[in-house]
Amino acid sequence: MAATAGLLPIRSAPAKEGPPESRVTIGVLKFGTVDWELDVIRHHNLDRQEGIQLEIVELASKQATAVAFMGNSVDVIVNDWIWVSRQRHEGHDFTFYPYSNALGALVVAGGSPIKTLPDLKGKRLGIAGGPLDKSWLLLQALATERHGIDLETASEAIFGATPLLARKLETGELDAALLYWPFAARLETKGFHRLVGVSEVMAGLGITEPVPLVGYVFREAWARENRDAANGFLRATRAAKAILLRSDAEWQRLRPIIKAETEAELTSLRDTYRTGIPNAWSSKEHAAAAKLFGVLSELGGPSLVGANPELAPGTFWSEPIR
Repeated sequence: MAATAGLLPIRSAPAKEGPPESRVTIGVLKFGTVDWELDVIRHHNLDRQEGIQLEIVELASKQATAVAFMGNSVDVIVNDWIWVSRQRHEGHDFTFYPYSNALGALVVAGGSPIKTLPDLKGKRLGIAGGPLDKSWLLLQALATERHGIDLETASEAIFGATPLLARKLETGELDAALLYWPFAARLETKGFHRLVGVSEVMAGLGITEPVPLVGYVFREAWARENRDAANGFLRATRAAKAILLRSDAEWQRLRPIIKAETEAELTSLRDTYRTGIPNAWSSKEHAAAAKLFGVLSELGGPSLVGANPELAPGTFWSEPIR
C-alpha cells in the first residue's frame, strides 16, 4: 500500500488460477458496516481472485473482537488507530490500514429549536459510547474553543448504545444525539438533520485533511510472514470498495443485509459510505492523524491513549501492496 498511492484500484486484480493459497481470518461485529464490504468480497470471489480464502468470524462486541485478536484467534479485526498506538506502546506489533473516513454527527429533530452548539445548554444530549468517546471529546473541545461552553456541565449528557439513543431521539426523550454515521444517515431520511458533523468539528479544531478513525488492524509479523495473504486481503477490500463506489445495483443486492427500510434510507447510507471511502493514505493524512492524536491525547489523557502521550511509530501500515 504505497504511502502516496490512492486506495481505490482502477480495476480489480485479474483472477488467479488454482485453489486459494492462504487463509485470512477476520473477526467482525455481526451487524457492523464492515459486513457490507466483506459480503461484496465473498459474493464476487474477490478473495479467491487474490489467491486467498477469507474466513469471517462474527462476534458480539468490539471488546470480543479485541479479545479474539489478542488471543490469536483471528488475523484481522477492525478498530481505531488510537487503540493501536496504545497497544504498540505496550509492546504489541499491531498496525492499522484505513477502512473508512465516514464519521458520525450531532443530530436533532427537523423542527428543533437547537440551531447552534450554545443552544445545547440545559438540553438532554445523547452520546454514543462513553465519556471517552472520541467524537464527544472533540465536540466538547470545539464548544469550549468557539463558544466558551463546557458541554459536559452545561448539558445533560446521557451515554448509551447508538441504537437506543437513536430511538430515544425519535421519541423525543432526547433533544440531540451524537451518533455513529449509519444511524445519522438513517435518521436524516426521517426528517432529522445534522447540527454538525464530526468531520466539521475536526476541521474547526484545525484538522482539515480527512482522517480515517477506523481501519483494519493486524500484526506486522503476520503481514510480513504472510505477505501474499495480507496484500491479497487489502487488495480485495479495495476492489470491494470500488464496486460499492460505482454500482448502485450492488447496494440493492445488499439491501437485506443493510436492513434499509426505505429506498431513501438505502440511498442515504450508500452516499454516506461512498463519501467516506479513503482516497489516499499518504504522509499528509498521516500528519493530520498525528495532529488529531495530539488533540485527543490532551483531551482524553492516559485513560484514552495510555501512559505515553505520543503516537507510536509504526501505528500506520505504510508498506506498498505488491
